[in-house]
Amino acid sequence: MAVDWSSIQKKWQDKWAEAELGKASIKKDKEKFFMIFAYPGISGFLHVGHMRGFSYTDAICRYERLNGKEVLFPVGTHASGNQAIAFANKVKNNDKDWIDYLLRNGCPQEKIKELEDPHKIIEYFNQVYINDYWKKFGFLCDWDRFTCTTLPDYEKFIQWQFKKLQRKDLLTQKPYFATACPVHGPVAVDPSETDISKGGNAEKNEYTLLKFKLGNDRLVAATLRPETMYGQTNLWINPEGHYVRVAVDGEDWIMSRLAADKLKFQKDDVILKEDVDPKKLIGKFAAAPVIEREILILPASFVDPAVGSGIVTSVPGDAPYDYVALRTLQDDEDECRKYGLDIEAVKDIRLIPIITSKGYGEFPAKEIVQKMNIKTADDPKLEEATKEIYKAGHHTGILRENCGPYAGKRTEEAKELMKADLISKGNADVFHDLSEEVICRCGERVVISRIDDQWFIRYSDPELTERSKEQAKEMRIFPQEYAENMPSVLDWFGDRACARLGNWLGSKFPFDDRWTVEPISDSTLYPAYYIVSKFVNQGKLKADDLTEEFFDYVFLGEGKGEGSWKEVREEFDYFYPLDINLGGKEHKTVHFPVFLMNHVAILPEEKWPRGIFINWWVTGKGSKISKSKGGAEPIPEAMEKYGVDAMRLYYAHIGSPHVDVVWTEETVINYKNALERIYTLAQDLRQLDGKKGSIDDWLLSRVNRRIQAVDEAMKQYDLRTLASEVYYSFYDDLRWYIRRGGENKAVIKEVFSIWCRLMNPITPHLSEELYEGNTFASESEWPAVDKEKISGQAEAGEELVKECMDGMRAVLKLAKVEKPQKFTLFVAEAWLYELFLVLSKEIKVTRNIGEIMRTVLEHEPFKVKGKDVSRIVTSVLKDVSKLPSQVTSQEAELQVLQEAKRFLEAEFSCPVEVVKADESDNLKARSAMPGRAGIVAE
Repeated sequence: MAVDWSSIQKKWQDKWAEAELGKASIKKDKEKFFMIFAYPGISGFLHVGHMRGFSYTDAICRYERLNGKEVLFPVGTHASGNQAIAFANKVKNNDKDWIDYLLRNGCPQEKIKELEDPHKIIEYFNQVYINDYWKKFGFLCDWDRFTCTTLPDYEKFIQWQFKKLQRKDLLTQKPYFATACPVHGPVAVDPSETDISKGGNAEKNEYTLLKFKLGNDRLVAATLRPETMYGQTNLWINPEGHYVRVAVDGEDWIMSRLAADKLKFQKDDVILKEDVDPKKLIGKFAAAPVIEREILILPASFVDPAVGSGIVTSVPGDAPYDYVALRTLQDDEDECRKYGLDIEAVKDIRLIPIITSKGYGEFPAKEIVQKMNIKTADDPKLEEATKEIYKAGHHTGILRENCGPYAGKRTEEAKELMKADLISKGNADVFHDLSEEVICRCGERVVISRIDDQWFIRYSDPELTERSKEQAKEMRIFPQEYAENMPSVLDWFGDRACARLGNWLGSKFPFDDRWTVEPISDSTLYPAYYIVSKFVNQGKLKADDLTEEFFDYVFLGEGKGEGSWKEVREEFDYFYPLDINLGGKEHKTVHFPVFLMNHVAILPEEKWPRGIFINWWVTGKGSKISKSKGGAEPIPEAMEKYGVDAMRLYYAHIGSPHVDVVWTEETVINYKNALERIYTLAQDLRQLDGKKGSIDDWLLSRVNRRIQAVDEAMKQYDLRTLASEVYYSFYDDLRWYIRRGGENKAVIKEVFSIWCRLMNPITPHLSEELYEGNTFASESEWPAVDKEKISGQAEAGEELVKECMDGMRAVLKLAKVEKPQKFTLFVAEAWLYELFLVLSKEIKVTRNIGEIMRTVLEHEPFKVKGKDVSRIVTSVLKDVSKLPSQVTSQEAELQVLQEAKRFLEAEFSCPVEVVKADESDNLKARSAMPGRAGIVAE
């Protein structure tokens, strides 16, 4: 049946809006539930991946609302940083791809010019997110509480937080090497990619710049392993790279142009003097620091001028890449001649042993290259080999006797000692670089820049860390793996730079307005602000009213409050603490630690958060979908194509929330088809109006067992189990009910009411469309288990019927009979039911056949059945599934099959006779067991 999902969605969304179902207020007779999702950044249109976590939030909130709680589910947006600025600049510069992106996603042509203003960008996308995404996805939010991090009232809230942190001695200033955009200043580089468009997994590397004397110049080679300098045999330089001479601290350094450009952000008075032709350096000898050995400069195309200094020191005895490169050059005389190298001098280069590592001899690099059969420098196995050697050296390495004063020391200890000695003697310096290319949202390449007076939040404070760890133990954190890791994440979390100089949107730092609070630091305590934002949006409070005294009263209970202050405080006391904060996996080591620690640092203990829920990503063919790079198909198109409920069911059922899933059109279409089958079945059921039958008891029992299963799963917010039970198992039960002749209108109505309410968290529009209650399904009650309607006997009976059908088909297939003339079904001998009752009890205690046999043979009736009993017990222990879920009796099973005769005869188009096995001489009769009839086909 074709279903007009768009009309159904609009109808119920309009009704919910008119009834203001999402509005939350104090209900002192009800338990509250407060949940948020991490508000999205303003960097473009959202995509189908974002809606996964968002829809989980609405589903969980709907579930809690149906369970009688007063639910607060507010939303907001995170516009701090440079995202909107970068977006506006692209519009201003008439970037064709960006303009097309806007138009393709539904932005009106007449709106484009307006979007040259970053604040208009924020206004526009705020409305898109609310009206085109969240409302149309059926979310029951309290829209009156919407906030955005660039609003003046929000700034007052952030400034209050920092005043509290300052008074608790949790703010400090110190020098810092920060990731920065040359245009906008410091940017955060982390997996959330709030400030950047590329490189969220990059790490900051601190290189040691070794100075090699070459006449009056110093060739500076960047290394992460200064402890290997005693094994240096040569330098590598890229003959096609762009190199320059720069004046630094009274010395002339030679390095790549890209490195020199980066160095200017880290040192004062770096003066570019002239270009240097790297080919003229190749073949010369430079004096290595400390070891005072002349080493040869050799060509290497694998050296990347964008990494480190663009010059690499070679330690082929310990570095697999260096070993392969040196061996390749020594075997290639033409390459040596190309650069005018002394072939014999190149071939005379010998490996120098420097580190003794467990499992390796003098030259670990040579050994592992030979072991892994690596022949060329582009062999991908080289990366694995390098990691293995470095790991062995890190954990077990000891410097050899030829390493001067560092001989006998562990590599990690020697590394820091050598580095300090080299720097103190002027033989080395420090250079900071990123492990991979990072691009700001404005398009500039991110560098590392020195800031002498950077502001930090002191998350390293031992007391704050310990209190946060204790709170984490009390919280409900999903998944369990993250809950177990949270203490170590908090231990690892150090001081975090919390403000930036430069052109940024966001809250001004309260102690120096040259600084702007950075985007992670302004999104820690923000769930609390959803309490205040309602009163600002309603005009009861203005930004100027949000004084330090106001926030102290509302959030800390300090001072006196009257009028609206008191009203805000009452709401805060009712709704806080936050029950669940949901966010993507990129927030595990970015947002969630500071979210917890700021609550612990500032608020009273009874207001600390209660839960965290991590959702993984929806990916597109192996990679994260990015909204700023075009993403997947636009959400409005997806909603039109699949329907909102099908998308919500996809998110809930496709996999655990804690694994990545791949978005494919075919899969979502399958979920749409599943919902349309349910819709069609509903129409068929509504036509039924017949008498009561034994199948009614079975259906009511199954339904109540499904409620039990769902209730248990939802203790962990297991939406996937909810979806499996409600949209597949429940559907199959109803199909079986109809097939078995079920037609009781009263039972169907009761079951239908339950089914619709169970659907509401995941597919609210379908739930409302099918629901026949006096109110919205969305504000009804979660169905309660009626244990009196759970009937093991009724379910055992239907299991027997299904088992018979499977057995009858198997018999026909084995006998190669297409149209049987007759079936005879044998019900097991009466004494077997007594035996199976004993077995079903004993098997829960032990699987030892000897113990079970001794217990069985204590029963007088079984002694005379000796061999048969032994055979049956052995068979059952080998396959416990042979035990029915509930053992009844011969008479009960006889009655079930006699009642099912007409059904089975219709299914197989032939007569069916039901006979007690102990009243028949047929050998097949002895194969009958409780829950499994013996079957003969004629």
